[in-house]
Amino acid sequence: MVPLWKTNILEAVYVCSTTKSHKGSKDKEIVRFGEEESHIKMTVRRDGIPYRIDMHLKKNRTKGVAVNGVPIKKASELFGIVNVIFFSPEDLNIIKNGPAERRRFLDLELCQLNKVYVYDLVQYNRVVVQRNRLLKEMDSDPSLKETLNIWDSQLVRFGSELIRLRTRFVEELNELIREIHFHLSGEREELEIRYEPNVMPETFEAELSRNRNQELRQRLTLTGPHRDDLNFIVNGADIRKFGSQGQQRTAALSLKLSEIELVKRTVKDYPVLLLDDVLSELDGKRQEHLLSEISHIQTLITCTGLDEFVNSRFQMDKIFKIVEGTVESEELCVQL
Repeated sequence: MVPLWKTNILEAVYVCSTTKSHKGSKDKEIVRFGEEESHIKMTVRRDGIPYRIDMHLKKNRTKGVAVNGVPIKKASELFGIVNVIFFSPEDLNIIKNGPAERRRFLDLELCQLNKVYVYDLVQYNRVVVQRNRLLKEMDSDPSLKETLNIWDSQLVRFGSELIRLRTRFVEELNELIREIHFHLSGEREELEIRYEPNVMPETFEAELSRNRNQELRQRLTLTGPHRDDLNFIVNGADIRKFGSQGQQRTAALSLKLSEIELVKRTVKDYPVLLLDDVLSELDGKRQEHLLSEISHIQTLITCTGLDEFVNSRFQMDKIFKIVEGTVESEELCVQL
């Protein structure tokens, strides 16, 4: 008997598809307590071609990933085999939570859709880490200040590309989300997502120079897309500040439904949708709208009980039951 909670099943699918946890957890936080490593295996079929994805997570070392028995060196080699969208109760709070949540949303989706973005993001994050370290070490070694311009040029180079790709992504989302939200809100609300970059590419270098003294005092990189945010405007009002909880949840649901359509438009195929106990967080109207929108999409749903609504409104091909946090086998196989 192996302890297994329902969210772990969906997280395993997401990790095998993206190499990352949807919660932003590190590998060592995913591995079971008391163990040094964990293995996940997933089989998928895309365009008639079978794939086996093997994920070897380790607490203190880099994860190992193999596709059809062949190890891969870069996460980008995995992207495109299967696209997934994770929807959890926490996602309903994406609008009222902090900017980091919204940046993570941008990164998770863009990394699945654009391999160039993956490369630029990895390089940009590396530069931010190294630059912050340099700013902290200057007290003990003032000569390091001479190398700051080198890191600045890389920060501008990779950061500017992230900003451009995020801008295009939000523009494409807006083309879809307006109509989706209009119908979901009973034709009463118009929703617009506004991208709020911390700096624009054409002024990036100048802003870095202007903020240099402040960064030296705070020992921190203060300029760049690692400080971006999204704004959600409904009928002209910022619902992060002035929206009701119902408005925020409806906008979050519209955002997820827009993601689905954007993936379809980009990769010419629908993603696999992972719903982690979301239905219990939505009222009847939003439940019905969500289920009608995803009826043609392969969906893995976790819930605490098969209530009458789900049984009567949603066609289920397979049902797996977890009793007291355990399953009878050490392997749970879900065919996508």
